[in-house]
Amino acid sequence: MNQNNLSTFVTKKAIAIGLFCLLISFVTSASSNSTILVMGDSLSAEYGISRGSGWAKLLEGQLQKQGSQWTVFNASISGETSAGGLTRFTALLAQKKPGIVMLELGANDALRGLSIDETEKNLSQMIQLSKKSGAKVLLFGMQIPPNYGQDYTKKFKDLYLKLATQEQIELVPFFMAGVASNPSLFQSDNIHPNEKAQIILYKNVWGAMAPYQSLLNSNK
Repeated sequence: MNQNNLSTFVTKKAIAIGLFCLLISFVTSASSNSTILVMGDSLSAEYGISRGSGWAKLLEGQLQKQGSQWTVFNASISGETSAGGLTRFTALLAQKKPGIVMLELGANDALRGLSIDETEKNLSQMIQLSKKSGAKVLLFGMQIPPNYGQDYTKKFKDLYLKLATQEQIELVPFFMAGVASNPSLFQSDNIHPNEKAQIILYKNVWGAMAPYQSLLNSNK
């Protein structure tokens, strides 16, 4: 092989290696961003119901049915507060590299009478961290019974729309819509939704994901 041929061979080899590395990088990037991270409490952690019957699993099943490569990583923990979620959040973002983050937190804050300002601050930080990582955010609106006081109840309800508007993110207006007013959809504790309620919760989430459908279908 003469010098010119050798030079041409080396150049082509370098280009091929470069294209291969670029392809690997693209595939890795696409894979790392095809995760939906669910940060929630007992309402999302399948508390008191069979494993695999919760709304998050129903969501993953729907994604598989439509041929999407997206997966759902459910990091929800029963009893979780917004502060607890925040302490775990940075590590989960780095580990899972989600393309979409679902925030279903705050209900336990309210049930414990914690400061609404602190709840807002914690949720806001998680939203901002998500956006900084490049992830889209879906915030779940929550409400509490009126026996916590009219002022507190209203401020807590309004918190979610306020955050969604300020941060320009998508919102599930009320995660428990269609469930909260139906006693037959609750477990014996009258607090946690039963298995029959999960399809309703899933539909509430799926409906709010309409703006993300092109994203979910982009990497089939």
